[in-house]
Amino acid sequence: MLSPTESVLHGRVQRRGGAKIVLLVLTALIAGAGWYGYDVYTERQKQISPDSLIVSEVTSAPFDHTIIEQGEIESSSNTEVVCEIRSRGNVGTSILWVIDEGTRVRKGDKLVELDSSNLEMELKEDRIEVITAEANLATAVALLEQAKISRQEYLEGIYETEEKAILSEIAVAEQELRKAQLALQSSERLVAKGLVNALQLEADKFALANTRNQLDAAKGRLRVLQELTKRKMLVQYDSDIDAAKANLSAAEEKLLEERTELAEIEQQIQMCVMKAPTDGVVVHANKFSSRGGNAEFVVEPGAVIRERQAIIRLPDPTRMQVRCKVNESRITLLRKGMAAKIRIDALPNMVLKGHVAKVNRYAEPGSWFSSSIKEYAVIVEIVDPPEVIRTGMTAAVEIFVEQLPEAIQVPIQAIYEHDKKMFALVQTGKQKFETREVSISATNDTMASITQGLAPGEQAVLNLRDHLSLMDLPDVVVEDNSDMVALQSPPGDSSIADAETEADEEVETIPQTMPTNTRRGDGKQRPGSRPNKPENPAA
Repeated sequence: MLSPTESVLHGRVQRRGGAKIVLLVLTALIAGAGWYGYDVYTERQKQISPDSLIVSEVTSAPFDHTIIEQGEIESSSNTEVVCEIRSRGNVGTSILWVIDEGTRVRKGDKLVELDSSNLEMELKEDRIEVITAEANLATAVALLEQAKISRQEYLEGIYETEEKAILSEIAVAEQELRKAQLALQSSERLVAKGLVNALQLEADKFALANTRNQLDAAKGRLRVLQELTKRKMLVQYDSDIDAAKANLSAAEEKLLEERTELAEIEQQIQMCVMKAPTDGVVVHANKFSSRGGNAEFVVEPGAVIRERQAIIRLPDPTRMQVRCKVNESRITLLRKGMAAKIRIDALPNMVLKGHVAKVNRYAEPGSWFSSSIKEYAVIVEIVDPPEVIRTGMTAAVEIFVEQLPEAIQVPIQAIYEHDKKMFALVQTGKQKFETREVSISATNDTMASITQGLAPGEQAVLNLRDHLSLMDLPDVVVEDNSDMVALQSPPGDSSIADAETEADEEVETIPQTMPTNTRRGDGKQRPGSRPNKPENPAA
């Protein structure tokens, strides 16, 4: 029999022994799982054939950060031959003949002949209008002269005649008045002596009054003639003169307008034969649709053109440039003045030099097929362009963004992006590989400049996507969006609340369908790990 103290000590020893046994079992299980994972990983490495790996040595050499884009050669100085025939309504002008594209012409050579039949009909009508306007002008001149003569006729003829006639009447009336006064005085003396009766005296008084009335009437007509009738007639004659002058001005303006229109029609007929303003090579100003590449307008006989529409372009061969479009992801790297190399598809052995002349700040209009792709036009001027190049040729432009004298570089196929980070797989032995996180400073179409993660002389695997099982990639870090809670919509906005509820439900389902710390970046199971099963089998 054990004492109470011995029983307690014996229980403690048994419990400690059991704990040690459990710890030993757990350690054995963990070691076994690790050995199993390492064994699986090693077996996978052993199964990789050396012939299936494509490796490249990490080098240190001068590095050129370049951007290569396709473009079209054009001239920066184009002399355009445009249609100068005025539009009449919605009807344009037809082309009767046009010179062949690519023809080298000299100044004054015939380029285009337009249809002038409608203009010739208008020319005949305008000539008739000019003759009519000339006749109207002659009539207006005659009417003005008549108005002036009528005014002079009144002042020097009618007015003076009437004035002198009234003055004569006044003189006669004054003489009659004096006679009547003398007769009345004589009658008064005779009546006083009793030689003449009173009736004779009354008759002489009436004769004097009548004579005085006639004199006053004559003086009144003279005053009306001089002060009123003369002014009235002069106003009328002056008005007739002014009206005649206005008619004459209108006739002159009408004639000038008709003559100007006639001269314009004659000039328009001459413009129907278009000649080269300078020397150059003929390029037709065809228009193509941005949606499907179909031609909207082709310069050819029978085509109808509008006023101020370009028909022929004569580019200056000494000032050539390449117009290309750069994607929005790389447009911020370009600056005016950057050096460039130009290679022309039609002349593969020729390499031209140039520099960036212009970088547009606004995107080019998108087509129906690429409405979501934003591209910006970049103009690269060619230095000393040879005569063999022509406008419209396709060229590849290599713009030098940055040139490093010495940089660690590796082919871009050796870089793999995972969780917004760049990784490379380095072969350290025959069947040994190491995953490296690398930092990239610049890339071009073939190489990537490495600032951290690789060293010259190391062997980097190029065909990474065929051997992603060899890479030990870190887990994807879930972005923390807890700071967005403050931006939630206020209560009552059901549409936004519903959207947030759906987003929360999607976030909650992610841990159920995606295992943690068990899969690589390619989706394959890690060695030594246990796959997580989704709670919902239908997932």
